[in-house]
Amino acid sequence: MTYQPFDIGTKFRIAPCGCSPSADRIDLVMQRGAFGSGEHQTTRSCLELMERLADLEAAEVLDLGSGTGILAIAALKLGASHAVCVDIEAQAVETAMANCALNHLERRTTHMTGTLAEVSQTGFDVILANIYGDILIDLAGPLSGKLKQGGALLLSGILWEYNFDVRQAYEKQGCQVIKNRMLEEFSTVLMKKS
Repeated sequence: MTYQPFDIGTKFRIAPCGCSPSADRIDLVMQRGAFGSGEHQTTRSCLELMERLADLEAAEVLDLGSGTGILAIAALKLGASHAVCVDIEAQAVETAMANCALNHLERRTTHMTGTLAEVSQTGFDVILANIYGDILIDLAGPLSGKLKQGGALLLSGILWEYNFDVRQAYEKQGCQVIKNRMLEEFSTVLMKKS
């Protein structure tokens, strides 16, 4: 065991491989060391907001900038049916695939090395994107275009200085803010496409 399990929010526990299953929490089994394994404030914030999402049951999920795959894994364990994980880093994609396998979710995930432009699927029920605010602004049109009407958009990795501009960019695409959380230096925005 390489680290001690730790809790996030009211539902999740981040645990290393080989750890005894939790009796009262949803285990997210993660390899140690990579960004996005639960310690970063933006990952933690996404997980805390995600556990309150009603939209996840049988949902089709897009995780853009998937990193370790932790957000997709959490969504699947909360009832989503399938997740498409996309990252520009080949090593991140390999890590996400390994973590999905540790959680026995490899058949419910599709992994891609690349950008949003490579994702042909549309009509996602939920989109997760924990990436930089300036990139989120640039992707407002195409990213919200992948989301179905009434779908949820969970955006994070947004430095405070980009928060207003990110919200405005997605509001122009027909999304409305449900929750805007200001963290230590970053922010997380939950939106719905109306």
